[in-house]
Amino acid sequence: MNALQQKFQGTRLILGSQSPRRNLLLKEIGVPFEVISSDADESFPEAFRREDIAMFVARKKASALKDHLKDTNTIILTADSIVCLDDLVLNKPTDLKDADRILKLLSGRKHQVFTGVCLMSSKKSTTFFCKTDVAFKKLSQEEISFYLEHYNPVDKAGAYGIQEWIGLIGIEYIFGSYHNVMGLPMKELYENLLNF
Repeated sequence: MNALQQKFQGTRLILGSQSPRRNLLLKEIGVPFEVISSDADESFPEAFRREDIAMFVARKKASALKDHLKDTNTIILTADSIVCLDDLVLNKPTDLKDADRILKLLSGRKHQVFTGVCLMSSKKSTTFFCKTDVAFKKLSQEEISFYLEHYNPVDKAGAYGIQEWIGLIGIEYIFGSYHNVMGLPMKELYENLLNF
């Protein structure tokens, strides 16, 4: 049993996300959890700095699940990822046409992925973020179209999944956490859970 498993004995951990990527990553940390979707409004003030956007939305998601904190041994974990190209925040695409537009913007450029994470109990909460730089090669229209036809970019910030085909053939380098780009910065999460 590792230190985190020891600490979380008797603790109910709720992942407030329907993201299959976050679910997969959290399973690997070895602590049992349950999934309860948060239907929080994900809007944010336009004047926010990029890292503050992700943390602000993660806090909103956690606050929407506060009713589950009546049990004092419960911790809620929520996260939000945003993709930024210069000063432009690229949210989840509205449809495949919008996904095509976003991938063309990212093609041949470097962008940043910010993930904000919130941990909340009945007694306290903490929020942190992680930033990763990602550089795409110049993508051809054929490559973009293939990805859009065979994968589901509409549920992903920036219209791509780093672990999917477009990431395998299109990403030249990343600087920072790979798992952060997937949606949950695992090293930082592990450390924050241990100290929570």
